[in-house]
Amino acid sequence: MKKILLSLFTVAILSGVNAQTEDENQVTCYQKYAEAFEKRGAYDVEDGTYNDVIITFRKGSMADCFYGKVNVKNGNIVTSEIYLKFEDDSYEKVERKFRYPNQIISVINGMSQTIVTVDDELIDVLFPKKIKPKKKSYIKAADPTFDL
Repeated sequence: MKKILLSLFTVAILSGVNAQTEDENQVTCYQKYAEAFEKRGAYDVEDGTYNDVIITFRKGSMADCFYGKVNVKNGNIVTSEIYLKFEDDSYEKVERKFRYPNQIISVINGMSQTIVTVDDELIDVLFPKKIKPKKKSYIKAADPTFDL
């Protein structure tokens, strides 16, 4: 009886560790975009309205990315003018209560500073069309193969 319980306990522990490892290895849409911005860099975001941005909502290890529209004024996101895009090309205003409502959200390297809501949701605005093109790579020389 003790061996059966010990075996079941061991299987349960190993299953939990395996499931946790699989969750940790999942890369979110936000992480993929952030990596691209980090590797390539981005052009400056000028003032104006952009209807081709990605708006990310993160909570814990989960992340969702949506197309949207945002207004940039003096190099900062106007938090009252963040919109999500519907399939029919219409928009809906993002209605969230921000933890720091007077915080200035600047755009650095094509990504906004993170906006924190009172529900601990993290919101970022990404400007993918501002990502710089991929840099040229050097051609690596082959290892020598001399007949000695």
